[in-house]
Amino acid sequence: MTVTSEIRGAVEDCVRRSHEGTISFGEAVGKLIENGVEGYFADYRRRETIFYWPSGATMAIALETPPIAIPTAFDAEAVRRAVLGAQSGVVKYPEFMRLTMAAGCVGYFVWIAGRHVAYFGRSGETHVEHFPGAR
Repeated sequence: MTVTSEIRGAVEDCVRRSHEGTISFGEAVGKLIENGVEGYFADYRRRETIFYWPSGATMAIALETPPIAIPTAFDAEAVRRAVLGAQSGVVKYPEFMRLTMAAGCVGYFVWIAGRHVAYFGRSGETHVEHFPGAR
């Protein structure tokens, strides 16, 4: 799939709506799948999200993160609670970022084809959450 300006615009719209809290994680992933995205990396420290296509194309979009100092300690259980809140629709993306950053998460990689997300701490800690029904 060629990453056209239309596809790039659709991804940008998806990101905007996610940041506004008007779409859920599941809805966002659905829109990304429709536009051929195979995965993305949200980097809290660099404040950007990089999207990846099977063709090798990439696209970076600025990530507006809350003004929170990310602690050194990584709390995988707090990350898990934030994920469960997002999956239930109670926690929207702006709050999800605040919760996961406060839990020591510096970023996460969404593996759409693999149907899971890997969250990372400052010392390389990793917590993996599978998409609902992926197991």
